[in-house]
Amino acid sequence: MNSIVTAATSNSFSSLQLLSPLLKALETEGYLTPTPIQTLAIPQVLSGRDILGWAQTGTGKTAAFALPVLQLLSQEKEKVDPKLKRSLKCLVLAPTRELAQQIGESFVAYGRNLPLRSTTVFGGVGLQPQIETLRRGVDILVATPGRLLDLMNQGALSLSEIQILVLDEADRMLDMGFINDIRKVISKIPAKRQTLLFSATMASEIQKLAETLLKNPARVEVAPISSTAETILQSLYYVDRKDKPALLKHLLETQSISRALIFTRTKHLANRVSEFLTKSGISSEPFHSNKSQNARIRALANFKKGNTRVLVATDIAARGIDIDEITHVFNFDLPNDSETYVHRIGRTGRAGASGIAISFCGSDERAFLAGIERTIRRKVPVIADHPFKMPESRTISYSENPNRPSYPQGQEPRRLRPNPVVVRAPDAEPRVVISKDRGFRSNSGS
Repeated sequence: MNSIVTAATSNSFSSLQLLSPLLKALETEGYLTPTPIQTLAIPQVLSGRDILGWAQTGTGKTAAFALPVLQLLSQEKEKVDPKLKRSLKCLVLAPTRELAQQIGESFVAYGRNLPLRSTTVFGGVGLQPQIETLRRGVDILVATPGRLLDLMNQGALSLSEIQILVLDEADRMLDMGFINDIRKVISKIPAKRQTLLFSATMASEIQKLAETLLKNPARVEVAPISSTAETILQSLYYVDRKDKPALLKHLLETQSISRALIFTRTKHLANRVSEFLTKSGISSEPFHSNKSQNARIRALANFKKGNTRVLVATDIAARGIDIDEITHVFNFDLPNDSETYVHRIGRTGRAGASGIAISFCGSDERAFLAGIERTIRRKVPVIADHPFKMPESRTISYSENPNRPSYPQGQEPRRLRPNPVVVRAPDAEPRVVISKDRGFRSNSGS
């Protein structure tokens, strides 16, 4: 039997019973009002409960677990002899290097006034410096699964004293094939621990993972993945593939776009688009997995500082890039996975800010558009008046075309998998579901 606890959005972080050093750090960062996921999750984490968090990208999940974890560990540290060497108490697993780095930076920023030490480890850079940092002792470790296993095999760290395990973007980790690595890691962690699992989607695989990891969890839900933030203004341009670069250049030159993230389907195309923009006098850098880790870090830093106006990325950046000042997201190519569309445009309009998402649709992408519109339950407004518009006969949507065109390269557009969880409207009140029974239960029919 499940009980449902609802909570209104809090007006301040102080009402969440956070310690003053954390409140000072939040004030320094310019965070004044918690988001719904933070309002609901923070008290549950502070109470010691396991958490199954379900929230769309850009809702503030990192602070929802980082703030209470820092508070719990700082209170625990007060009981420990300061002369003893630090032992690892919290492990955060993230699917990508970029997301791990973002989480690590958040722990440093929020914990700046606390006597805790954190570090981040990921692949693509030297192993030895990370080993030396761990040997000096840390309280919190943020890691990608592959690099964590490398360090464990080197004997560089022990997970025997872990008290809190966090799995962030768990659905992404499963999609990337990390399930066996996760199981290896968990086998080395004490069974008596607090586990926090956050996911942007709640497919059956995530629910199965939750059943094996979580004990009597509080289920924190904000908005289903099929919804897009109301603060994001979406628009669509029908354009032939050959004209897409020229249309992109035209929009970047004629509209007020201070910082734009552009998504392409392939790494090769990301390079070509970035080169084209740079030659056109628009500062741009590519961002994808063929770039070295140092090159990706440098590109992201330039983008954050505003030295680079445009970042052209593949879907490695659909999650993990958390930059509040991104004003525009462009879908140079429409994704064939409708969930990916939601994640992509969620890079703008973050934390309640407004943003603009612009999509280009070629004649071979209309089936993808139909899948996206079914998922988000709305039509994307079409901008018909532009210099590179398609002939009207080729702008009929897939769903409206009686002759339904073939899919690009024979690919079926991927639809959301059936979800046993009740999906509420995007404006439904955020809630926490707490199971009174032992173990995880799906919330069908509640």
